[in-house]
Amino acid sequence: MKVVVTGGAGFLGYHIALKVNEITNFKDSVFFDIAEFPKEDYNKEINCIYGDVRVPSLMDEIIKGADVVIHCAAALPLWKKKDIHETNVGGMRVVCEACLKHNVGRLIFISSTSVYGVPKEHPLYESNARVGVGPYGKSKIEAEEVCEEYRKKGLTVCILRPKSFIGTARLGVFQILYDWVESGAKIPIIGNGKNRYQLFEVEDLVDAINLCATLPKEKINDTFNVGAKEFKTVSEDVGAMCEYAGTGSRVMSTPAWLIKPALRFFEILNLSPLYKWIYGTADTDSFVSIEKAQKTLGWNPKFSNADALIRSYKWYLENKHTIKQGTGVTHRIAWKQGILSLFKKFM
Repeated sequence: MKVVVTGGAGFLGYHIALKVNEITNFKDSVFFDIAEFPKEDYNKEINCIYGDVRVPSLMDEIIKGADVVIHCAAALPLWKKKDIHETNVGGMRVVCEACLKHNVGRLIFISSTSVYGVPKEHPLYESNARVGVGPYGKSKIEAEEVCEEYRKKGLTVCILRPKSFIGTARLGVFQILYDWVESGAKIPIIGNGKNRYQLFEVEDLVDAINLCATLPKEKINDTFNVGAKEFKTVSEDVGAMCEYAGTGSRVMSTPAWLIKPALRFFEILNLSPLYKWIYGTADTDSFVSIEKAQKTLGWNPKFSNADALIRSYKWYLENKHTIKQGTGVTHRIAWKQGILSLFKKFM
């Protein structure tokens, strides 16, 4: 069985590669990305190919003969608006068209809970209204609409909406948190920290993907929320990581009315790596119901928020000397902290 994974060099792609043999043989899998593959991280039998999902002729060739396509490729929120739309929406259409043309058995699209915007009521269900925040959130909604269009044409499409997922090798904005905790700095929480913010261990996401790749088509031709089953308040979950670290780091509340405009100002000046979706929702509840995925797919997450944070932090400590610095275009490198590094000195 041939399995194609777009965005294969990214954080999620790397973790799919570790367990792709649960779906097919390593030699029958194709991992495809515009980014460079760290070859030492991938089984030598996996076919790693460089390329862009926005190129129809290339995707047509890659997807030909595939049984399962797992579409993870996406432009992150810090990309330019034009690139976000072209990659997340245009690339989605290119992938769907190639899958339909070549009678691919199933397409699994990794969407996002950002499609729900910042609603006031929780938990969120798959039937809730889609109101994206910023170019990224809006692009995910449009990409889902493309999937729904191709479902009507006969393509089996499973849409997964994961909460923010972390785990071993997850850096990006979370590396900033790990760096502050390791340094023993106080961790400023936007607001009072009493809100519940659901996260997700990437291993649990990969388990859900593998189920969608192997279960009968009629079960997976739908849309599913996925996230941690067990999570507490932001203060409690981050506090659990601080306690594990034993560095003296602890959480501290901050006035959201003051911090949010300040972060927006720094974002506009390109002085901060934090974008609106991160700080805009940091002091609100943000969690989804995973009941549908549990009942329909027979899927159950193994790790809590605190488990995921601690596992990711532990990996960071063991690998920090090999970490590369960069901008917010991938979660597998550490993002430059900008003005946040100055604030850290006073914490």
